[in-house]
Amino acid sequence: MANNHMIEQELKLYLKDRFPQENEACDWKEFKCLKHFFNGKEGDDVISYVAAISSMNGGHLVIGVEDHTLNIVGTDTYNYDAQTSTLRLVRECSNLPTEGLKIEEFVTSDTNKKVWVINIPKHMPRLPVYAHKKLWQRVEDSLVSMSKSRLEMILNEPLIVDDWSAQVIPDATIDDLDPKAIKVAREKYKELFNGSRDAEIDSWSDEVFLNKAKLTRKSAITRTSIILLGKSESDHFLNPAICKIRWFLRDESDINKDFRVFTIPMILAIDEIGRLIRNTTYTYTVSGSMFPESMSRYDTFTLREPLNNAIAHQDYAKGCHIDVIEYEDEKLCFRNAGHFIPESIESVVTNDFPEAHYRNPSLVEAMRNVKMVETEGGGIRKLFVEQRRRFFPMPDYDISDNKVICTIEGRVLDENFANILISNSMLTLGDIMLLDSIQKRTPISHDAANYLRKKGLIEGRYPNLYLSSKIIAPTKHVGLKTSYIKNRSFDDDYFKKLIIDYIKEFDRAERGDLYALIENKLPEYLTDRQRYDKLTTLLSALKRKNIIKYNGKVWLLVK
Repeated sequence: MANNHMIEQELKLYLKDRFPQENEACDWKEFKCLKHFFNGKEGDDVISYVAAISSMNGGHLVIGVEDHTLNIVGTDTYNYDAQTSTLRLVRECSNLPTEGLKIEEFVTSDTNKKVWVINIPKHMPRLPVYAHKKLWQRVEDSLVSMSKSRLEMILNEPLIVDDWSAQVIPDATIDDLDPKAIKVAREKYKELFNGSRDAEIDSWSDEVFLNKAKLTRKSAITRTSIILLGKSESDHFLNPAICKIRWFLRDESDINKDFRVFTIPMILAIDEIGRLIRNTTYTYTVSGSMFPESMSRYDTFTLREPLNNAIAHQDYAKGCHIDVIEYEDEKLCFRNAGHFIPESIESVVTNDFPEAHYRNPSLVEAMRNVKMVETEGGGIRKLFVEQRRRFFPMPDYDISDNKVICTIEGRVLDENFANILISNSMLTLGDIMLLDSIQKRTPISHDAANYLRKKGLIEGRYPNLYLSSKIIAPTKHVGLKTSYIKNRSFDDDYFKKLIIDYIKEFDRAERGDLYALIENKLPEYLTDRQRYDKLTTLLSALKRKNIIKYNGKVWLLVK
């Protein structure tokens, strides 16, 4: 990244050197207020340009500069920051890859003008990028709907898959595999046939079995063979890649209390880690629950599936560990390296069918054959179903920064949300995922918000959304009903009258006085920053109407 202390002229020269001209891979846009231009008029906003550039060969969008000249005008990013805006791009631009997606921010030291450079990755093979549910391409200095010929070029791109996990290791032999791991794999393979082929499978030699289960390729040892079945001392065959799992036990202060490292064979490591995790008893307090008073925090599937997914989809070329972080009596976090290949978590959960392609196809196929991952796909969906069944929060996925972090809560985190699940049995899994985001104050896309609004499940102006009375009423829960009324809040005239009455009564008011006056009357969904900005808006409106004035210290009524 460039020096953040550059003066305006230096920054212009720096940008001119990096982005000398506008073309299909680079655009210069003023977009002086991101609040209006990030997701605004289709074909003329940030997400449209990002989608268009990605659907070509990737490139850059420079924001806060004059079109044609690259003169720096600066952009008001409002409450948008680089990290949350990156996530917004992924939500609003369907199929946009996350690997290589990055926003650089520059602020001139002399004129305090802000410039953003969005680094945009090329679309994945045969997956054009959408914005506003449309495809775009750049023609001269404008965006237009993608032509049929351009779309056909993308849809017919070759799917060249370099399967790291399928590579043969010439020097490795069957003696480098763990006999106990082979035995476990054979028993798991027999489960695929529900006992109908046990005698036949038992009659096979190890070499025949390994080939049949795709754990080897024509009797050759592959990286898949070593990962799943290799002796611990055989891990050197994977160099410079590594296949190790780190397990951490942390207390409520996020301090490590225990730590261990597990290595190959992974088919055995999974069970060792599963036995290590403290699956304590959870006692229910939610009224109306159909559960007994207590039960285990995690079922067997929930313990195994995220870890098996991490092994299957790890980008081993990055040389990273797979991490399992256990928080005492709270939650589990599973982390692996590599961008999330499907379009989104939502698409995986709502579409009940396997993914079309994987990072490690050979490894995934072998793991399916030994019952480590779902035979017909849908493992992630089952995680959501299981959490819903227990009235626990939905699994949380962080797919930013070329990593995947899956967090599974082992408790009812929000009793209000649990009551909603209990009282609204007709909600679909997709509905629950979106409502879970609303409860967690996690932003959702415009399309998702429109979908929930049409079903009558939310109210409020985007992005300040809250659960509707239709959802709240069946719960008969006083706290939820109170929260609903508070989120509806009052109109601006009510708040303005409060401010005027306060100053009239006490002659003057400091900003802190007025903030304390309205703070507990503002909607719960507003952040502290949004509450601060709301007061600023109210004061500015009264000042423009010459009702109140500011003398540099306090607010006064205009006589």
